[in-house]
Amino acid sequence: MLVSLVLLLLGALAAVVTPRLMARAEWPEREPVVALWVWQCVVAGVLLSFALSMTFSAAAAWQAVRGHVFAPAPHAVVEAYALAAYGPWSAVMAVLLALGGVWTAAMLTREIRRVRLERRRRRAELLERSPLLPGEEPGSGRLVVLEGERPDAWWLPGSAPRLVITTAALGRLKGRQLDAVLAHEQGHANARHDWLLNCSAALASGFPQVPVFAAFRGEMHRLVELAADDTASRRFGRLTIALALVELNEDRGVFGPCPTPDAQMPLRVNRLLSPAGRLTAGRRLRLTAAATLLPAIPLLVAFVPALSALG
Repeated sequence: MLVSLVLLLLGALAAVVTPRLMARAEWPEREPVVALWVWQCVVAGVLLSFALSMTFSAAAAWQAVRGHVFAPAPHAVVEAYALAAYGPWSAVMAVLLALGGVWTAAMLTREIRRVRLERRRRRAELLERSPLLPGEEPGSGRLVVLEGERPDAWWLPGSAPRLVITTAALGRLKGRQLDAVLAHEQGHANARHDWLLNCSAALASGFPQVPVFAAFRGEMHRLVELAADDTASRRFGRLTIALALVELNEDRGVFGPCPTPDAQMPLRVNRLLSPAGRLTAGRRLRLTAAATLLPAIPLLVAFVPALSALG
């Protein structure tokens, strides 16, 4: 039972402390891809801590669960966990954590369904606005040009992904700016950023009071755009993609004094025009390695009694 409590406290501590530490750090804006990986590892570590805590609590509360969890383990290992000492409290903790797991699965299922319905609606709208020509096969092209007075470009993921751009955007973007915008959207597609956005949205909507999940959703929306900006800038230059972003968004009021829903756009443009410089390769490697080891911490805590008993 002590292991269950330690795992629960470890997950809760990570859920509260991590958003504060990441908010104070300056390097995520310089290395958005590394920051995306760190956030994924942190969330995986929090979920794993809660899942292991539920498992050990259930094993302490019910003999049937204990028999499955510790079936191949020697008797000394089972005794090292002292599972029989906290029966009633273990059952309460196991049930609460199990309900949290069920709710998480329900939120993920709801998000998947919502995304599918939204994609279906957008594809139907796209087909209505840009019908297939005679002899054209569905899914034969990935680039779709729409008539529109508003300059815009977006990636529509799915089984038959589409890159959509309006005629107004084609008229505004000059030279390599169009290629930079296409590279930006292709960067989203190659990195499957839609998966990160969907998972973070499901966790944040299911547990809005948990700081790490709320921060995870907010940071995913910000970091995926920075990562795609970097992908485009490496091919076509920072100035090119910055000017393209200005051309696409200057009529939306995002560069004015009043706050807008897309308040990150000026910050993205300033970041491209005044780059802070990347971290050294060694520091990027150390951050990536440290993040990769984060989910191993709850596993290590879970196996400490067993290793001590065997040792």
